[in-house]
Amino acid sequence: MAPPSCRMHSRNRNYKAEFASCRLEAVPLEFGDYHPLKPITVTESKTKKVNRKGSTSSTSSSSSSSVVDPLSSVLDGTDPLSMFAATADPVALAAATDSSRRKRDRDDNSVVGSDFEPWANKRGEILARYTTTEKLSINLFMGSEKGKAGTATLAMSEKVRTRLEELDDFEEGSQKELLNLTQQDYVNRIEELNQSLKDAWASDQKVKALKIVIQCSKLLSDTSVIQFYPSKFVLITDILDTFGKLVYERIFSMCVDNRSVLPDHFSPENANDTAKETCLNWFFKIASIRELIPRFYVEASILKCNKFLSKTGISECLPRLTCMIRGIGDPLVSVYARAYLCRVGMEVAPHLKETLNKNFFDFLLTFKQIHGDTVQNQLVVQGVELPSYLPLYPPAMDWIFQCISYHAPECDAHLLYGDSPCTLCLLMLMGPLHNSYSNVSTSQPL
Repeated sequence: MAPPSCRMHSRNRNYKAEFASCRLEAVPLEFGDYHPLKPITVTESKTKKVNRKGSTSSTSSSSSSSVVDPLSSVLDGTDPLSMFAATADPVALAAATDSSRRKRDRDDNSVVGSDFEPWANKRGEILARYTTTEKLSINLFMGSEKGKAGTATLAMSEKVRTRLEELDDFEEGSQKELLNLTQQDYVNRIEELNQSLKDAWASDQKVKALKIVIQCSKLLSDTSVIQFYPSKFVLITDILDTFGKLVYERIFSMCVDNRSVLPDHFSPENANDTAKETCLNWFFKIASIRELIPRFYVEASILKCNKFLSKTGISECLPRLTCMIRGIGDPLVSVYARAYLCRVGMEVAPHLKETLNKNFFDFLLTFKQIHGDTVQNQLVVQGVELPSYLPLYPPAMDWIFQCISYHAPECDAHLLYGDSPCTLCLLMLMGPLHNSYSNVSTSQPL
């Protein structure tokens, strides 16, 4: 036990004095000084002057003590934002939006130079070359009409539930198959679907528009008439291009307010929360598509919309879509999927050569599948010989070659170092294979 002199004792403290010393210094407030809680007194002065001869000037003043609520002006429309919106000219705003859209379209077309041959130039040649006399089939959407009338009175939760039910109804097979169509009838049906897509979008039936696009994308997995597949690809991708443009323009219009429009080369910071939320909603809806091929094509069609979300959205999305194509077993279907991904990639990010190279080398690895049992059995069933089957690849391969070789360096070291291959390297890699199924010689440009 410690001696009494070493024991611990509590120190006596004066808490009132300590509390008084820690308090803020009080400043006396004299009568009449401003205080934040004091009611605001508004004084109105009226002065009336008469300049006639023999008269005097009279001044009268009145004072009223009333509290002015700054938020009450919103109710009567006298706040600055309401007054600015009321004076905005809708015609001038629409003209500015149209001018910005036209300028943006010109800039989008100038992403690649004039020396790059556009896809539109190849479209007519493919349709004219790949024809068939066999009968074709197509599935037409025969969805229910629920949710089209009276949607304005539905609550938001009911609208969401109705849309989900419509999508489930479509996924479960509410379709009607048309058989024994000639090639011209098939083309007419596809054009009708394209017009139905535009009409549904104009009438604010976004779910129906998405159904049409999903339905058309599913047709690209059908190779029952394999010789017509390149032309079918051209027709279906026209619908996908229309859908992608409609979605992009809708989200872009949400970023336009009464004061300004988005700049030509905008960043995600320029897009408001409403536009970003709508953009994410589209991507989430597409991600819920069960089948691989329609999910890939529909997402690739709105690839450009990633610009509203993040600066690296496109560069992150392209490699993922490239990996998705590896899940397509048919080599002909997969090579045209690669061609479409290269096409939309060149439109939004032509500098990202890595994805183009991956698609090219993936094709080299999977081309040997044409000698597999699956493809050979399919050719036997349709009565198609291998020399007639191989010419179906050039439209897709030529486009991939064109994208890769665009502004590629002219050297012969790419095969050793794994960089972006130039035209010479492409010919060295594909030479015998490419010459076996097309009439393109090594002296002709790709």
